[in-house]
Amino acid sequence: MPFILAFPDISPEIFSFPLGPLTIALRWYALAYVTGLLLAWRWVVFLVNRPHLWRDDKPPMAAKQVEDLLTWVILGVIFGGRLGFVLFYQPAYYLSNPQEILMIWQGGMSFHGGFLGVIVAGVLFARRHKLPIASVGDSFAVTVGVGLFFGRIANFINAELWGRASDLPWAVVFPGTQASQCLEGWVGACARHPSQLYEAGLEGLLIILLMFWLAHRRGWLKTPGALTGMFLVTYGAARSFVELFRQADAQFASANNPLGHVIRFGSDADAFGLTMGQCLSIPMVLIGLFILWRTRRPLKRI
Repeated sequence: MPFILAFPDISPEIFSFPLGPLTIALRWYALAYVTGLLLAWRWVVFLVNRPHLWRDDKPPMAAKQVEDLLTWVILGVIFGGRLGFVLFYQPAYYLSNPQEILMIWQGGMSFHGGFLGVIVAGVLFARRHKLPIASVGDSFAVTVGVGLFFGRIANFINAELWGRASDLPWAVVFPGTQASQCLEGWVGACARHPSQLYEAGLEGLLIILLMFWLAHRRGWLKTPGALTGMFLVTYGAARSFVELFRQADAQFASANNPLGHVIRFGSDADAFGLTMGQCLSIPMVLIGLFILWRTRRPLKRI
């Protein structure tokens, strides 16, 4: 059997202590959300305090408005992420158990849902305060990779959303994996792609570096909408690629559809198809390309 990596002994909880009948705990996943949002907020403040980065040397909002916007973004992430998971991944279950829809502490959040929630929150905030929507969106696009990076690291620590079975040297044995899902002929513990780390690198670190370079070095903030388009293309492509290595979502997988394709081109188990993550990400690429094409043409300000 090839060399494989054991999962590091990291507790999902940073600390916990009893408080009367309750147990108070801080989990890595919660810390990832908080850290990502706070760092993104400070980055946007940094950007709006540098007028020369924006078109006509005029930032889309003041630093104080960024702080107010943060509250709207948090609500968009939480409600959008939860509703996205409910509607995209387990609609039948939650239709039968509607009382569990708001039980976010039990897990179940969707990036695509959270992203849509943030878009709605941003548009409503911009319209209420008469801010340029495209430039406000660009400020989101620059910083969203920070939250993605920390969130995927937390997924790894939680030993969730792991990858497909693999015999590569960096494959990891996650706790709770099922031997029946291992490679044919595999003996012993089941090793898998650490797909959470792939996503942390491509959806997180790569996007952070790309957005920083384009915003701070190439002047893309002077073209409203351009960074939003680039983010959509980059994230959609990265997520679609990593889906090739992620374990199929249990609600979509079956004996005849082990890869969990929701759109299939063929009927056998090895048929080509698209996962839910790819179905939600490919339209992002197409929309992003359209936005990039439009930003290359003379447009009135939006």
